[in-house]
Amino acid sequence: MEYVSPEGLRLDGRRDKELRRLNATIGVLQSADGSATFEMGNTKVMAAVFGPKEVEQRSLLDADKAIVRCEYSMATFSTGERRRRGKSDRRATEISNVIKNTLEQTIMLELMPRTQIDVYVQVLQADGGTRCASINAAFLALADAGIPMRDIVCACSGGYLDNTVLLDMNYAEDSGGGPDVVVGLHPSLDRMVLLQCDNRISIETFQEVVDLVSEGCRAVAAFMREALVEHIRLMAASQQPRG
Repeated sequence: MEYVSPEGLRLDGRRDKELRRLNATIGVLQSADGSATFEMGNTKVMAAVFGPKEVEQRSLLDADKAIVRCEYSMATFSTGERRRRGKSDRRATEISNVIKNTLEQTIMLELMPRTQIDVYVQVLQADGGTRCASINAAFLALADAGIPMRDIVCACSGGYLDNTVLLDMNYAEDSGGGPDVVVGLHPSLDRMVLLQCDNRISIETFQEVVDLVSEGCRAVAAFMREALVEHIRLMAASQQPRG
């Protein structure tokens, strides 16, 4: 299959360094302390945050900082194929740990000792880049819950197909057999908090992909910053007395 045409267009019509369409909605669940949906192209994820609250398992209590619990799952209708996905799903466990580790580096846990923060992430529609969309959705849900954080945390991915470095691959590209590089970034601190690479890749190409994906992360961060500002503006407007 040809993933990049001679004209430089990908299967979905994008250029090699072009992000998919981004969309975010903050405050989607009344039952949660914070919630959000985040879309990257046809991939759509919802995140819900509960806490900080009292630690449920006393053996896990940390007198110096809050603990984070994270659960990632995929809705049975999230892909074209209906498949059973139980809690034993190895991939779901791995991505849960990736999200948890990324958030622990972001949240100011030391300000909330002896508490726990629960983060639930569910993929509603999957078309590649679900772990990146999950991290972005989780950040917005944490911000909605008023959880103090060191910086925005944003995630994006990229790869290498048809001798071309590609930003933000969809499922068809992700399944093309090339390397998949995921980066999580604190853009203001210029700090990388996540770096994963599936499949083999040369050092030179790897660095090129990482640089491109890091720029993609900064674009995602700018989008999320605007989404948060707009959400706060709408909340403030809704609370003003009507004259």
